[in-house]
Amino acid sequence: MIMNPLEKAFDAVKHMRQQRDILSQKLSKLTKKEILDYFKKREAAQTIKPSA
Repeated sequence: MIMNPLEKAFDAVKHMRQQRDILSQKLSKLTKKEILDYFKKREAAQTIKPSA
């Protein structure tokens, strides 16, 4: 299949908006302390380390 050069195989903006909406729904039901705990737990669970 030949793709149109203007057609994207992966739309990064659409993906990030979807992820933001999912996270917003999760966090909207939590208290401030629960949100902080959520991010601390996620940070500790990260296996991919950024490299420059």
